Amino acid sequence: MELDPYIESIHEQLEASARSGGEEALELARRLSAPLDASIRLALQDAIAAAAEEITVDLAPGSVELRLRGREPRFVVTLPPPDPSTEDDADAPGPPLEGLSASRDEEGGVWRINVRMPERLKPRIERAADGEGSSVNSWLVRAAGAALDRSEGGGRREKRAPHGSQRYTGWAH
Repeated sequence: MELDPYIESIHEQLEASARSGGEEALELARRLSAPLDASIRLALQDAIAAAAEEITVDLAPGSVELRLRGREPRFVVTLPPPDPSTEDDADAPGPPLEGLSASRDEEGGVWRINVRMPERLKPRIERAADGEGSSVNSWLVRAAGAALDRSEGGGRREKRAPHGSQRYTGWAH
């Protein structure tokens, strides 16, 4: 990334401002331009490094690094590795559930976990996901979120009485 155009722009603005102060102010601005060059370059590099750090946080586990080649900064972008264990995408289209993000927690992060479940569930889950037009991963995230919303939101199922002590109420004809 070329910083020179940005530094030249700052020098031009300094010179334009100094013109209003007369020839003496203009000469002072010209003398200050060279010593300010290093400070301006360092400030720009600090701003670029901070931006790279913010992008890295959003891109994790990928990253953006700032490297200097001579006096010019260069970006090195490392993308997150593809997920070989699944072709499913957490952001694939599907019917959204209210208040539930399909793939991100409150802080915007993505969590990866391995789940073991009975083999007989796999085809049923795949059919359910296909039926909703979503990926298996998306379907599982939404299903887990919906179950948590029900259990935390007061929509709990009534507990059944143990076998042998069941009570029946109502009318029979």
